[in-house]
Amino acid sequence: MINSPDRFLRDLFDIAVAVADPMRVIPQHLPPKPSGRVLVIGAGKASARMAEAVEAVWGPCEGLVITRYGYARPCAGIEIVEAAHPVPDEAGAEATARMLGLLENAGPDDFVLALISGGASALLTAPAGDIALTEKQAVNEALLASGAPIDQMNTLRKHLSCVKGGQLAAAASPARMLALMISDVPGDDPAFIGSGPTVADDTTVEDARAIVERWSIPAPMSVQAVLNGPTGVVPSGDVRLGSVTNTIIAAPSQSLAAAAAAAREAGCEVRLLGDALEGEARDVARHQIETAVEIQRMLGPNDAPVLLLSGGELTVTRRGDGVGGPNAEFALAAAIALNGCTGIWVLSGDTDGVDGAAEVAGAIVSPDILASSKESADDALARNDSHGYFQRANAQVITGPTLTNVNDFRSILILPQAR
Repeated sequence: MINSPDRFLRDLFDIAVAVADPMRVIPQHLPPKPSGRVLVIGAGKASARMAEAVEAVWGPCEGLVITRYGYARPCAGIEIVEAAHPVPDEAGAEATARMLGLLENAGPDDFVLALISGGASALLTAPAGDIALTEKQAVNEALLASGAPIDQMNTLRKHLSCVKGGQLAAAASPARMLALMISDVPGDDPAFIGSGPTVADDTTVEDARAIVERWSIPAPMSVQAVLNGPTGVVPSGDVRLGSVTNTIIAAPSQSLAAAAAAAREAGCEVRLLGDALEGEARDVARHQIETAVEIQRMLGPNDAPVLLLSGGELTVTRRGDGVGGPNAEFALAAAIALNGCTGIWVLSGDTDGVDGAAEVAGAIVSPDILASSKESADDALARNDSHGYFQRANAQVITGPTLTNVNDFRSILILPQAR
């Protein structure tokens, strides 16, 4: 019996986040501490928590990890640096330079543990060629507003960087390296987690140029020069990556499975729509609500509630000047599509606690949210002001830093209606 649908959905979201906590998953994948010099490096929204988990098992370690502002954790030996995300800043650039300096003297008897999670694309900042940080920031902002899928964003980022696309691991050669990764990308391809700093990549500068053209990304002369020259991205088979092992330790599918198990225990029929969905947030929302409404129409009054679950990474094409993110935009478009339909609740949230650039995970939609609001949801959607709308409706999902990141979590609860 589900007495409070909104509380039920929030509990499932919290379960999905807890399953991906580095303190839970790191010990399952961490080998015994090697003898000799051990160096711990990393970047991402979960990287400081990952470092904390490593030291809980191995004790104090030498190293440097870069995480988002507000996501630092106490470590005895590993230095934690906070920097900007999703647009890189000078703190990230300076810390990345120091990280590369640590790797310069790594030898074949040394062991490097790399801790990589979503957010590393912005936090590891070493522009290629003569690209200035301000130019790299402008390209990043244009990518985020373009609606480009994450794989294409990260492909371009790799070719404009000196650390992405396997280049961080190459800098550690000939040391042995184990990279532990928390996936936040559809399909869990290690090459796209944090733009794959420890993973070989076979994309080309031609691919990167095509992305600039396809998504109308402004490219200053320095960017054009890099994309017209030889790439620094490390291809498959490069001997510098011969002693690198990449392991995914947490992924969206695991979090969705944990939430599904809890929902089934509560008496729900669970239908998984996929853990790697991509597309425009408002379009995916309309499609999923159409599915939900049709399911409800087929339910008898004594049937079990149905829960739709999905993950992945949706995108938002910026059209207005509001404050939003893909999860809140999904929720707002879902509310509009439901149009007060009774018996259906929606929660959409980012498991890292940050949807877009706002310190908000997402939002919850109840059947009466449109009727109780004093403003037009359609106008808010047109302005991309989903966070503003749900803030004023007191329907935001706010977690603070979750210290992990397995991407979007979307749930739609469908209750049977009396006939």
